Amino acid sequence: MKSLQTELKWALIFAAMTLVWMTLERVAGLHGTNIHLHPMLTNLFAIPAIVVMILALRDKRRIAFDGAMTYKQGLLSGTLIALFIAILSPGTQWITSSLISPHYFSNVIAYSVEMGYYPSAEAAAEYFNYKSYAIQSAVGALIWGILTSAIAMIFLRSRTRKGDSQMQF
Repeated sequence: MKSLQTELKWALIFAAMTLVWMTLERVAGLHGTNIHLHPMLTNLFAIPAIVVMILALRDKRRIAFDGAMTYKQGLLSGTLIALFIAILSPGTQWITSSLISPHYFSNVIAYSVEMGYYPSAEAAAEYFNYKSYAIQSAVGALIWGILTSAIAMIFLRSRTRKGDSQMQF
């Protein structure tokens, strides 16, 4: 369990950051009066998400690997972080939809019908609901977490010393 401490710590940090982001979206009116801006501005979440993942991988490299981590080690660590985030994400989604922004689903359903994205509130409600978002957040966390780790580790992996002819993977 001690070997997974860093991954668990950063998954919890990621979950907390997600809740702060959702609170900021709500305060900015993106779940209500400014819901028309939500589809564009919510994508900015990728910036802190990537930053947290990079910080997590750097922390793992420093703590567990004494500053020298291969691509494979980093990818495994990033995958575990993504898995833990995915496990936590239905809970963060519940907190968001029940406590932080309880009117989000009704607002986004009304907006999407008004804009013609869905023919009826019932059709929109099939997509905009807790169960759908919980599944999307868990699957998305896993996919994007692994992808982010795979790309970040290209830059974060330990390079070989001068004279070594092989790259570490």
